[in-house]
Amino acid sequence: MTIVSTVLAAMLTVEFLSFGAAKTLALAPMRERAARLGYSTAAYRGIGALEIAGASGLLIGLARPPIGIAAGIGLALLMTGAVVAHIRNGDAMAEYAPAVVTGLVTLGYLAALAGVSP
Repeated sequence: MTIVSTVLAAMLTVEFLSFGAAKTLALAPMRERAARLGYSTAAYRGIGALEIAGASGLLIGLARPPIGIAAGIGLALLMTGAVVAHIRNGDAMAEYAPAVVTGLVTLGYLAALAGVSP
């Protein structure tokens, strides 16, 4: 575990825990976003639960890197799905740029965890 992978894991954990909690609690902005993307509140809660599970996996990955790798892969796939959903919805790049950036940071975390350097 490197300092880079630890810092990225911490950043991603905070992000995914906060957005995952907002989705599972079905806060008004998340219900509105779900409806705009064509998801039911229950489906969006499921996405939030996956985000929380992934964030938990990142934390466990600090001690058990294979779990962090699995969580990182899952979260990267989740962000890919978010980008696809926004594109299918006809959203502008500004709407899905956060998912792109988060996905890239997640890939950076995986690369740092694997010891890949540029």
